[in-house]
Amino acid sequence: MDELLSEFLTECIENMTVLDTELVRLEQNPNDLELIGSIFRIVHTIKGTCGFLGLPRLERVAHASENVLGRFRDGEMPVTPSAVTVILAALDRIKEILDALAETQTEPEGDDLDLIAMLDRVLAGGEAEPPARAEDGAGGRSVDPSAGVDGESIDGEEMNEGANATAENEMATDHASPFESTAPEKPRDVGEHSSASRKATGSTPVNASSKGTTEGEAGNSKSAAVTAQTLRVPVDLLETLMTLVSELVLTRNQLLQMVRNTSDNSFKAPLQRLSHITSELQEGVMKTRMQPIGNAWSKLPRIVRDLAIDLGKNIELKMIGAETELDRQVLELIKDPLTHMVRNSADHGLETPEQRAAAGKPEQGTITLNAFHEGGHIIINISDDGRGLDVDRISQKILANGLAGEAELASLT
Repeated sequence: MDELLSEFLTECIENMTVLDTELVRLEQNPNDLELIGSIFRIVHTIKGTCGFLGLPRLERVAHASENVLGRFRDGEMPVTPSAVTVILAALDRIKEILDALAETQTEPEGDDLDLIAMLDRVLAGGEAEPPARAEDGAGGRSVDPSAGVDGESIDGEEMNEGANATAENEMATDHASPFESTAPEKPRDVGEHSSASRKATGSTPVNASSKGTTEGEAGNSKSAAVTAQTLRVPVDLLETLMTLVSELVLTRNQLLQMVRNTSDNSFKAPLQRLSHITSELQEGVMKTRMQPIGNAWSKLPRIVRDLAIDLGKNIELKMIGAETELDRQVLELIKDPLTHMVRNSADHGLETPEQRAAAGKPEQGTITLNAFHEGGHIIINISDDGRGLDVDRISQKILANGLAGEAELASLT
C-alpha cells in the first residue's frame, strides 16, 4: 500500500474513534465552542487530505459534514440531537468507505446523495430524517443497531465464551508522526488503525450521556486540541526487543554471579551500573506493552448512546479509572467481553424511564465502569442501578435447559 495512503488510513481511523466520543459529548454540552472547534478541525483535515490523495467520495461526505459543523462553530445554528445524529451517520459512512479502501487500496464506488441531502437539509435549518440503520460497507447491507462493536449480532441472553485477541500490525509510542494529528490528545489506541473500523449506528433523538474517564474529569469536559506526538512501529519489533531484553537480564545475572565468586573488585562498579541500566531498559520496554484501559472503553459512549435510542431508555455512562494500564494482549482479550457486559446492562439491566418512574427511581439509569489497582491485581467493576437479576426468569431458564431440578433449584440462593 502507498505509504501516504497507509498513513492517512491510520490517522483517519484513529480520528473516527475520537469523533464518535466527542460528538456524544457535544450532545450533552451543545454550547461548548472549544469542543465544536476541535471536531470541526478533525473533519476539515480529513476533507483536505482526501482532496490531496484523490478520494472524491470521501471528500464529498466529509465536506458536507464540515459545512454543518462550520455553522455550529460560527453560532449560525444550534447543536441539536437530530443534527448530531446525521453527522454520526456521515461518520459511519466514512468508516465504511475507509474499510473498503483499506482492503482494496481503491476508493469504492457508491452513491452518498441521500446522506449528503440530509446534511444539506440540516444546513438549511430543517430537521432531516436520520437513518434508522447505518449501511455496512459500500454495498449497502444494513446493520442492526444492537449489533456488537464489530457489526455482528450479539445475543443479549448469552455471554460469548472468551474473546479472540486481535493481532495488531502497528503500535503507538511517544514520538513524531508523519501526518500531524489534529485530534485532541487521548490515550494511545493500539490496532484500531490496522484493522477495519468497527460499526456503530446512529438514530434520531438523544437520551444517553457519558461522563469523563474519571470522576474528576467528569465535571471538566473541555479538552484542547493538542497534537499527539507518536511514532508507529511494528508490534513484532517490540516483541523482539522484549526477547532481547530478557536475554540481557539473564546475561547480567550470570555476570553478577561470576563477580560474587571472585575477589577482584574492579568489576563491581561497572557491573552495578550495567545492572541498573538493564533494569531501566527492561522496565521501559515493558511499558511499551501497557495501554490505558480507556482504549477499550473508547467506543462505549457511542454504543450506549445508540442502544439508549434503540431501546427507548435514558442512560448515563460513567467511566472511572480509564488511565489504569493493562498489558496490550490482556486489553485485547477483555475488550469484547467488557463491551458485551455493558450492552447487557443497557439491554437487560436498566429499565425504561416509565418503569423507573413507577419504581420511584430517577428516569435516567446509570452504568458505571470502574478500574483500579487492589492487592497487586487490577479490578474492573461494571455496575448499573437497574432492576437486578430476574430470579423467576433465571429459574425458568435453568429448568428449561435441564441444569437443575426443582428441588435443587429451591435450595439455591
